[in-house]
Parts: sequence; structure tokens; C-alpha cells
Amino acid sequence: MKTPHSVRPLVIAHRGASGYRPEHTLESYRLAIELGADFIEPDLVSTRDGVLVARHEPNITDTTDVATRPQFADRKRTVVVDGSAQTGWFTVDFTLEELKTLRAIQPRPDRSKEFDGKFEIPTLDEIIALAKTESQRRQRTIGIYPETKHPTWHCDRGLPLEDALLAALERAGWTTRDAPVFLQSFEAGNLRWLRARTGVRLVQLIDGDGQSADGRVHPAKRWQGEGRCTRYPQGPTADTALPEDFTDPRSFAIIASYADAVGPWKRHLIGSRETDPRDASERTRRVTAPTRFVELAHAAGLAVHPWTFRNESQYLAADYQGDPRAEYAAYAALGVDAVFSDFPDTALAALGR
Repeated sequence: MKTPHSVRPLVIAHRGASGYRPEHTLESYRLAIELGADFIEPDLVSTRDGVLVARHEPNITDTTDVATRPQFADRKRTVVVDGSAQTGWFTVDFTLEELKTLRAIQPRPDRSKEFDGKFEIPTLDEIIALAKTESQRRQRTIGIYPETKHPTWHCDRGLPLEDALLAALERAGWTTRDAPVFLQSFEAGNLRWLRARTGVRLVQLIDGDGQSADGRVHPAKRWQGEGRCTRYPQGPTADTALPEDFTDPRSFAIIASYADAVGPWKRHLIGSRETDPRDASERTRRVTAPTRFVELAHAAGLAVHPWTFRNESQYLAADYQGDPRAEYAAYAALGVDAVFSDFPDTALAALGR
């Protein structure tokens, strides 16, 4: 059955209007709102002093100008994040005051660097204030769609994300299902912990470890926590309860026991098969027949919010002939309830909003 979350798909501004401005800045979120997005999406990480800020990862090497700041040269180090060794600068090694001296940069080489060095790193409280102010000014509801990034990793370091997140929502008066909030995570244990403590809507994100040549999605790799965090019901390996077989209705029933929606990598809905092994981009791949993902999720009472839609041709399968609107139309035809987009104006136009 179709869930009643929306008549036409909601548009979630992925990291703000990140196709036009450096991601996770107030300016990116503000532009997304101006373009008409329904929700703005901050990825949340912690500072050393426990303040939630918006960055795609704890490693801020590629998204800020920290590498140019000699006063922070000695903060560079190698850290294992969910099983992956990374070298760079990490938000957990900086106070909020120190992070506020940095400026955001565009991490993607195929996008404009025009606004590099101009915008600060925002806090969650600042993002909530922006959404509230703009909602009142524009006389329409603008929601927030925060993701808890690597919650077990943060918890292992004594910096759990959930407490500060719930406190910020409490201050905003956003604690119930009808609040303009979705909380999302790739970790099932993190969401189960939140389910017992908040009434706002929760979204189980579903990744994939690439595709086979014929377009099948490889299951995402799971990681082990370090064992210091014990707050999640499944223990420090928060992903252990997440199903992997999305052709099985029972997988969706498990997720529906604690979440209101699923946020899958869009290839779980429509795959793309390889036609030229020399070109790793989507532009030479051909779409495969849609799966039953949306049908099965809706039957379990879950909304479906796939990610991420982008305008650039390297992210569009050959069938769409370089036109992002054709891709949106294909997913809208499946009955999705929302889309994550770097270009919210394109999404809104394509979806007839």
C-alpha cells in the first residue's frame, strides 16, 4: 500500500543546495530554502567540547581550509573511522571556537570553487534557528533532516551525538511525530536507541558497496565498534541488526519496528548495468528493471526516500541522455515519497512541484 507521507515526493536539500554552494553551510541551506526545498539536511558530527556541527564527515580535510592554517598543523593525524584509516584533521580534535575560525570549501573538483573560504561551519542550533526563521518569513514549513554520522565511533570517544541532538530538538519544541524533523542514520542500533527517547520520525539509511556488472547492489560492509560504547541495544556493533536482503518482506518488517522510513541508495530501486568497463561513471551504464523495493517498503508502512540525485552527466545512466529530469521521473513513477537532491530547484521542477 502507498504510505500517506506525501502526494508528490518531498525534496530534501542534500547538504543544502550543495550543487551551488559549499556543502553544510548556512548559505547552502539558505539557498536551498530559497529554491523551494521542503527539508534541509545537515550531517552531524561533534566538536571536542561536545557541540554538534554540520560536516559530512569528522575528517574535515576536504571540506574546510584547515590544511592552510599553520596553527593547526600539529592536529593532523591518522584515525580509523568505522574500519577505514584516514589521515587529516578531525572535528573531535577542535573546540567549537577553533572550528569557527575555519572556512568551508567545495570538496568536489567538478563544481565551482567560487565560494571557497567565505562561509563558516554552522552548529545544529544555528541550522534550527535558520529553518524556524525562514518558515515564519516565508509562511511555509521548512524542516530539518539531520543525520547522525558514525554514532558508534563518536560514542566510543565519549562524545555521543544523541544527547545533544535530543536536547536541541527539545529546545526547539520538536519532539513529536508531527514535528518538521526526520532523524536518519546508517546504524540500526543508534535508531533503536533514539526510538525509545523521541517521537520524531526516524529513517534507516541503506547503503551499498557498489554494483556488479549486471547492476545488482553489493551489500554494504559492516564494521565493528571499539567496545567502549554500550548504549545501543545491539551492543557496540550498531549495524548488526540491519537486514541485507531487500527482496524479503521480513527485512522491511524489521526496520518498520523502529523506523518510519527507509533512505536507500537509489540503486536499490533501479540498478544500472555496465556497458563499458573502461568508464566507471554512470553515463555509460544502462538501467535495469526496477526492483520491488518501494512496493515492499510501503507494504510494511515505511516511506521511501532514495539518495542522491545530481545534475552532472557522470551521475546519470545513459538511458537518461544527460537529463536529470528523466531520472527523477523514473523514480517518481515508482512512488517514492521523497528524494535527496544536491540541486533542489531541478528536483522540484522535475517533480511538478
